[in-house]
Amino acid sequence: MGEPGTKEVLDLQDLQVSGGIHTGRRHILSILVENKPGVLARVAGLFARRAFNIQTLAVGPTDDPTISRITLTLDGAMHPIDQVTKQLHKLINVIKIRDLEPSDTVARELALFKIAADADARAQVMQFTDIFRGKVIDVSKRSMTVEVTGTDDKIEAFEQMIRPFGLIEMVRTGEIAVSRGRSAT
Repeated sequence: MGEPGTKEVLDLQDLQVSGGIHTGRRHILSILVENKPGVLARVAGLFARRAFNIQTLAVGPTDDPTISRITLTLDGAMHPIDQVTKQLHKLINVIKIRDLEPSDTVARELALFKIAADADARAQVMQFTDIFRGKVIDVSKRSMTVEVTGTDDKIEAFEQMIRPFGLIEMVRTGEIAVSRGRSAT
C-alpha cells in the first residue's frame, strides 16, 4: 500500500476510514517533559515541521509537579516515527518518550455532549446514556449535557446514537493512555 520511497500510486478510497484518512499504524506517544512554559509548543512544532498530523493531544501534570505528561496520538505510517522521537530526545526539556503499543495500553477519552432534548426525548437520551455508562451532568428546558468516558470507538458510537436528537455541541479531551502492567512511563 505505497511504502515510502516507492512510486506506487495510492488510491484515496483505500485510505479512507471513518472520520479521516489513515495510512497505517496508529502511534500513542507518552512524553514526560519538564513543566515549563513553551515546552508543548516546541514538541508540537517538531511534529508540524516533520509534516505529522497530531490526531489527539492531552497534557497534564504527573505525581511530580515539576513534570508533565504529553499524550499524543498520530498516524505514523507516512513518515518514520523513530526519526522524530530521536529529535524529541534532543529537546532539552524532554525527559522520557515511549511509543505505547495499542494492544498493551489502557487508553481513555472524555467527551461532553450537549444534546437538544425536550421533555419527550429526555427519557430516551437518558437510556442511551445509561447503556454507554455516561452521566447526565446538566439539564435545561431544551437540552441536556452528558459526559461519556471511554475508548474512541465508544465515544463515536454514542455520538451516532444521540445525533438524531440534535447534537448542539460536542467537546472531546483527546486520549490519555498508560501501559498495562507494572512498567512505568
